[in-house]
Amino acid sequence: MKFRFPRWLGRNLSTMLLAFILAIVVWVSAVTSADPNQEQTYLIPIEVIGLASNQEMISEIPDHFSLTLTAPSSILAHISKEASTILQAWIDLSGLEAGTHTLSIQYQITSDYHPVRVVEASPRNIEMNLEELIARTFIIKTNIQGDPNLGYQAGKPEWSQKEVVVSGRASQVNQVINVEATLDINDANETIEKNINLIPRDGNGNVVNNVSLNPAQISVTQPITLRGGYRNMVVKVVTTGQVATGYRQTSISVSPPNVMVFSTDPALIDQLPGYVETTPLDLTNAVDDIETSLSLSLPAGISVIGDPNVLVKVGIAAMEGNLKIIRLVEIIGLPPEYKAVVAPDTVDVILFGPLPLLDTLTESDVRVVLDVSDLAVGTYQLAPEVIILSERMKAEAISPSTLEVEISLLEPGDTAP
Repeated sequence: MKFRFPRWLGRNLSTMLLAFILAIVVWVSAVTSADPNQEQTYLIPIEVIGLASNQEMISEIPDHFSLTLTAPSSILAHISKEASTILQAWIDLSGLEAGTHTLSIQYQITSDYHPVRVVEASPRNIEMNLEELIARTFIIKTNIQGDPNLGYQAGKPEWSQKEVVVSGRASQVNQVINVEATLDINDANETIEKNINLIPRDGNGNVVNNVSLNPAQISVTQPITLRGGYRNMVVKVVTTGQVATGYRQTSISVSPPNVMVFSTDPALIDQLPGYVETTPLDLTNAVDDIETSLSLSLPAGISVIGDPNVLVKVGIAAMEGNLKIIRLVEIIGLPPEYKAVVAPDTVDVILFGPLPLLDTLTESDVRVVLDVSDLAVGTYQLAPEVIILSERMKAEAISPSTLEVEISLLEPGDTAP
C-alpha cells in the first residue's frame, strides 16, 4: 500500500499540472476582465541632486521626464492621483568636476504599486555642462572725466574703497581685466559727493556681464574750489528814472545772472562786495518792455572772463482800472420800410483796461449796438453788443443787459430812422 501512492502520483502528475495551469489562466482571465491593463504616459519633473556649492549648471535640463507605464486601470488611477509622490526622476551630479558630462536620468516607481511595466522612458540621457564659480579681487581703477567750470579747479578726490571682489562663472570672471569707477566733473562749480557704479571691463574695454561685484558702488568726494584771483559774482542791474505815468515796472531780469571775474591781484577780488553792477539803464517815461545789452562797471584791475556784456530785460505794463461810461444804443440791420423804438435808449458800460487808454477814451472808441436783422414787426427783448476798438480794453458789465425794442412799419409822414 505504501508504494501505490507515488505510482499514482507519477501517472497523474502531468494531468494535475495542466489543471493547475488552466486554473491560473482562468483566474488571470477573470481578473483581467474585471480590471483590464491600460497604458498611460506621465510627465515627471527632473530633480537635480549633488550640485557642489562652487559649481553652476550651464546647460538647461529638460522640462520633464516622460514615463509610459502599462498596468491595470485601478493601479494607474492610484498613480495618477498621487503621481508627485509615487513617481520620481533625477540626475545626480555628486563628485563631478567642471566640464561637459553625459548623465543618465534615473527614475523610481514606489514599490507599493504592482504589477506595473515600463513601456518607454524618455529622454534616457542628457548632456550637462558644469562650470566652476570663482571670485577674484581687483584694485578699482578710478577716473576723473571733464573739467570744472571756468575759474574753478579740482582737488584730489577721496574714494571710499580701493578694492572690489568680482564673482561668478570662471569663464566670465576670467574675462575681467579691470573694474572702473568714473566721475564726470564737467562744468562743476562746487564740491561733488556722489555714489559711482563700478563697471567690469575686458581687455577690449567692453563691459563684462553676468558677474557680481561686491561692492557694486563706491562713494567719492571731489573738492571743487575757485582758483586764486577768480570769483563768481552776482550781477545787479542799476536803473534810473521812472516809467511813464499810468505805467508800472512788472519785472527785471539779467542773463547771465552771475559772471566770473579775474584779477592778477587776489586782494582786489577779495575787496569786492559780492556783486557787480551794470551801467545804469534809464527807464524815464518808458511805456513798453525793454530788452538791451549793458556793460558791467568794474574797478580797475578786474576783468570779466568771457562776454563783458549782459542781457537785461525789463517788463513794463500799463496800470489798469475801471471806468463807467454811458452810450446811446445804435440800431443796426433795420430794413428801410421799418422803424424801431428801443427802451431804454442808453446803457451804462463798465470798462476795464490800461489807465492811459481809459483816460484818453473818445466817443467812437466804444459803441453799443442792437442788431435787429431779419426781425419782423413786433416787440422783442434783445441783448445789446459792446464794440471796443482797442483789444487792450474789455467790457466787464453792461446795464441793463437786455433792452426792449418795438419794430413797426413806417407810416405816411414818418421820417426814416
